[in-house]
Amino acid sequence: MSFRIAALVCLVALAALTGKPAFALPAPMPEQDLMEKSDLIAVVRVLSVSCTVITKDQATGEELPSYLARLRLVEVKKGEAKKGEEVIVTWRAIPKGIVGPWIVAYYPGEVVLTHLVKKSGGVSYGSTWWNAKGEDIKAPESTDLPQKPGETLLAPETPQKQQPL
Repeated sequence: MSFRIAALVCLVALAALTGKPAFALPAPMPEQDLMEKSDLIAVVRVLSVSCTVITKDQATGEELPSYLARLRLVEVKKGEAKKGEEVIVTWRAIPKGIVGPWIVAYYPGEVVLTHLVKKSGGVSYGSTWWNAKGEDIKAPESTDLPQKPGETLLAPETPQKQQPL
């Protein structure tokens, strides 16, 4: 029996003994499905992230922030948006005890390929699935997020190309 199978068997047994509900991480969505289900696929630069509200999780009672990120489209691979436009992406934090990366967070200054779906109403986007964001093309300077409603973290300024006189 391989180490991974043995570890999985131990985790399942431990979950059964604790009597608490087990939260399993769903499988990553295959690339082809991500492409088909996404309304917008683009390389983006995260301009800012704001904490919009904090709500109590019904299951855990934990206070969880919701976020709004402004993304500038660097390169559009699928969708009606154009290079240089800005879109809004929203998400909500998850309770600390949940296993796996259920949310896709965006960090100011990050440049990354991402897959997005339009939310109802058509004003903002959400991530297509938990693996909708690729590896960083440019990593953020920090992975801190704002923690109070109304607080916004901005991306560091990018140096402008200087033209000689």
